Amino acid sequence: MGANYVFSLQPTFTQGLIFGQLSILVLLVFVLKYLFMDSTKYPFETTSYHPRINSDSIMRSQKPYNQASGESELSKADESAEWLNSLLHQIVGTYRSKLRNDLPGPGGDEVARKRVEDYANKIRPASFLDKIVVHSVDLGSSAPHLCNGRRVHPSPSSNPQEIEFDVNYVDSVSISLSTSYLFNYPMPLFARLPVALTISLSLFKSSVTITPPIHTSPAPTLTFSISPTFTLDLTTMSLMGSRAKLANVPKLHDLIQHQVHRVLATKGVWKVVLPGLATVDEVKQEVKNELADAAPS
Repeated sequence: MGANYVFSLQPTFTQGLIFGQLSILVLLVFVLKYLFMDSTKYPFETTSYHPRINSDSIMRSQKPYNQASGESELSKADESAEWLNSLLHQIVGTYRSKLRNDLPGPGGDEVARKRVEDYANKIRPASFLDKIVVHSVDLGSSAPHLCNGRRVHPSPSSNPQEIEFDVNYVDSVSISLSTSYLFNYPMPLFARLPVALTISLSLFKSSVTITPPIHTSPAPTLTFSISPTFTLDLTTMSLMGSRAKLANVPKLHDLIQHQVHRVLATKGVWKVVLPGLATVDEVKQEVKNELADAAPS
């Protein structure tokens, strides 16, 4: 009768097969948990991987904008946009300065780093992503460059006054951070997979349409929209695991680039509130109404 049971005092082929499968499964769990993952709360306290981007090592495919230079390699058609590029450069520089609380040197770097870290932890999915630690932030030194300004051909669905530009943006913008992916199965906080990332911008290229205020709009705004077929190239350096580390995983790079591309494509329209003509709340309400009208009934 003993041969009719899976488990008996005398070893059988069935028992050996089941025991072998369980042994492989247990070994796999231990390899993942204790080799690549980490059960400690602060896995990066014992690792030296805190990369910092050296802006001099990032190759630029275009020269940074030089405000003091009287020479220009642009064609005569592009020279008319130089005043707009100068204005844009000043606006971007002002935002960079305010992100640093107008502080130069390491003091300003720390202010910008802390602000980015606070925002990243505010929007992170806490259910499967541990606290994000931002090690360094490079806000860059250049600005998007506009060229080839042209009127958009009138059509029933477009404003005849719309202006379209080609935009290229190459800069040293980067962020270096570390966090852990949380595994909550088979129990909450079963294990952590430490992840360290350095993400930097290589190239952003698109066409940008500028739409002036519409007179009949209850909340007139100046609208900027990017083409849905824009080009985005990011450079990603990654390190995954605790004791054994996987470096520069291609799938992780593809995932990050896809997510950034998706966010830009979803939020590819920016409305600038004009003082005296509208308020931020009025513009938000108008955007909600437009989305409601566009939604399928």
